[in-house]
Amino acid sequence: MKLSVRNLWRRYGEADVLRGVDFDVAPGEIACLVGPNGAGKSTVLKCVNRILAPSKGEVLLDERPVSAFGRRALAQAVAYVPQQAGQAMSLPVIEMVGLGRAPHRGLGTAAHDRAVVMDAIQRLRLEPLAMRQYGELSGGERHRVLIARALAQEGKVMLLDEPTSDLDLRFQLEIMTALRRLADEHRVAILVAIHDLALASRFSDQVIMLSQGRVFAKGGWREVVTPSNLSSVYGVGALTGADSGLPYVIPTEIDG
Repeated sequence: MKLSVRNLWRRYGEADVLRGVDFDVAPGEIACLVGPNGAGKSTVLKCVNRILAPSKGEVLLDERPVSAFGRRALAQAVAYVPQQAGQAMSLPVIEMVGLGRAPHRGLGTAAHDRAVVMDAIQRLRLEPLAMRQYGELSGGERHRVLIARALAQEGKVMLLDEPTSDLDLRFQLEIMTALRRLADEHRVAILVAIHDLALASRFSDQVIMLSQGRVFAKGGWREVVTPSNLSSVYGVGALTGADSGLPYVIPTEIDG
């Protein structure tokens, strides 16, 4: 399913947080939204998932406006992982992940639902936590559970807001590798808001750099994550490049 964002504007009070944002994410593609705090990354995700209504513009799924989808149909099509883990619910992890099947209940067999849930748990290496209470977990563990729940939802579009922010290096790599495999093998269109420019560069098909609510640059990481763009958008000097094919971004100084 193709995700298209067209001339997206969103206003909070008197401030325009998004100003004419345009991009597409094709099936099987990972697009990473990057930019400094307040650039509008989370707001884009919330508009795509209809948590927020755009002030102007539209979001399309296979050329159909998301406003035309009922809530259940939208949940079947789009899986969303928020930035914050939210309130600790008194449910075992396996049941938390199982909530991802809610939009599909009654459309398949219970056996299929269980198989999908177990596959999501295995992908995120959550087997040791499966019977633990969600409320007992660390912030990073909860985030992994929410990502597993989104995997179990089997949406054709997946939205993730800072999915690696609470995770150690090993799990950051595992999460991004799992997303890359999901895009490649299941043709899911994945949109990730992320601060880690090296991870974004390594795993994305396109990088969308936001600045003050606008798309400052978009394309392959070599064209977008450049010293000139980082100076203009982040106000820092930086070294960028690749070592053994793996991208790196090293901030060196604060400009000005």
